[in-house]
Amino acid sequence: MNRRAFIQRFGLITGGAFISLQSNAFDGLVRDKKISGRVFSNNRGIANVVISDGYTVVITDEKGKYTLTPHEKATNLFMSTPAGYEFKTDYQVARQYEKLGSRNKYDFNLVPLKKADDEHTFIIWADPQVKNKKDVKQMMETSVPDVQELVKSMGKDALIHGICVGDIVWDNLPLFEDYNQAVALMGIPFFQALGNHDMNYRNGGDETSDITFKEVYGPTYYSFNRGKAHYVVLDNVRYLGTERNYDGYISEAQLSWLAKDLEYVKKDALVILNLHIPVHNSVKNNADLYAILADYKNVHIMSGHTHYNKNVISNGIFEHNHGTVCGAWWTGPVCEDGTPRGYGVYEVKGTALSWFYKSTGIAKENQISIFVEKLTNQLRLVANVWNYDPEWKVTYFLDDKEMGDMENQKGYDPLAVKLYKGAELPVGRTFPEPRKTEHLFVAHFDPSVKKVRVEATDRFGEKFMTEVQA
Repeated sequence: MNRRAFIQRFGLITGGAFISLQSNAFDGLVRDKKISGRVFSNNRGIANVVISDGYTVVITDEKGKYTLTPHEKATNLFMSTPAGYEFKTDYQVARQYEKLGSRNKYDFNLVPLKKADDEHTFIIWADPQVKNKKDVKQMMETSVPDVQELVKSMGKDALIHGICVGDIVWDNLPLFEDYNQAVALMGIPFFQALGNHDMNYRNGGDETSDITFKEVYGPTYYSFNRGKAHYVVLDNVRYLGTERNYDGYISEAQLSWLAKDLEYVKKDALVILNLHIPVHNSVKNNADLYAILADYKNVHIMSGHTHYNKNVISNGIFEHNHGTVCGAWWTGPVCEDGTPRGYGVYEVKGTALSWFYKSTGIAKENQISIFVEKLTNQLRLVANVWNYDPEWKVTYFLDDKEMGDMENQKGYDPLAVKLYKGAELPVGRTFPEPRKTEHLFVAHFDPSVKKVRVEATDRFGEKFMTEVQA
C-alpha cells in the first residue's frame, strides 16, 4: 500500500472517530439481552478463551462458543487473546475487541503464531505526549527509528509487542492519528492505556471523558496473554468533572472485573499490569488493588506520568515508573531527573522477567551518565544510574584503581539543572524544572587524578561502564 493510501486509511481509523461522536447510527436498534459468538482458528473452536464486556467475564466452551449478557453500561466486547496466537491489530494498533451495537453475535478468528511464545519481548512507551506537529516530527525522527533499530536487532522471527502507558497526546486528541502512524511504522503490535492528557476535558464526568479514546482504541481496561505472561491494562485516571481536574483511582467496576479476570490465571503466572499514574504513591485506593493481587507472587506494574524513572517494590510488587518518550515535554534530551528520554525493554522467558532502559539514540550499553564537578580543594564525581534499584552495585575507579562503592544520594542531575533550572528555561516551554532523584551516586577525589571510571552492575549481573578524563 502506498503512503497516500496508508494515511487515508488512518483517516478512516482515527480521524473518523471525531465525527462519529456527534451521532450513533445504532441508537434506534435493539439487540437481544444475550449475545453469543465463537473463538476459532482454522475453523476449529478454541476452548477456555476469556471474553468480557468489562463487567462480566466468561470463557469459551470446548467448541469455542460463549454466551454473555452485556452490562447496561458496556460499550465494547473484548477477547483476552490467548497464548500461542497473533494479536489482532489494525496497522499494528491492537484491535482485540468489538464495539457493541445492534448485533447479537461476535466471532473472533485467531491466527496461530509460527513459534512458541514462552520467550518474547515487550517495550513500554510512557508519555509520548505530542502537543503539535513539531512534537510529532521529533517523535517520528527520533523515537520511531530507535524502536525500529531495536526490533531489527532482535531478528525477523522475534516476538515483540509494545504497550503505551498513557499520555499518548497532550490534550490534542486529533494527534491520535499521528501516534497511530508512528505505531504502524515501528512495525510491532501496540496496546494503549489511557492517560490524563488523552481525555475529553469538556465532556461530563469520568464515565464520558474517555469517549474519544474508546472510539479510537476501544476499552480502557482489558487483558491479553503471551506465553506464560498475563497482561492487564487498567484506567487509573479518574476525571473529576472540571477541566484538567483528576486523581489517581481505580474504579470499583475495574477492580471487580480484574478479580474475575484473574480467576482464570494461574497463581504462578507472570502478571504484568499496565496503567498511567504510579500506583505505589499516587493511586488513592491502591490497597484495594494490592489485595486483589495478594495471591500472585510474580507481579510487575508498568506506569508513566511522572516524567522521571524510578523502580519501587511495594507490597511485594515491583513497579517500574518509566522515563518518558518525550523527555521533558520535547524540550531537551533528558527527563527532569536526568534520565534520557526513552523507553523500557522487557524480556520474558517463561515466568522470568528481565529488563533494561533504552535511551533514545543511545546504545543499550550506556546506562550511566557521569559528571565531575570542581569544589574548593577536591573534585566531586556524580553518577546518574537511570534504571537503578536496590539490587544494583555501583563502584568507581580512579586512574584504574578500584575505590569501592559510591554513596547513594538524593539530588539533582547536573545536566537537568543546566538545561531546565530557572524561569527562562527551557526555551519555548519553561515549566520543566530539575527534579531530585534517588538514583544519583557521589564520590570525592583529589584533583591529581587523571581518569575516572564508574561501573554499575544490575540485578541480572550485567555490567555497564562509563569513564571520563578528570
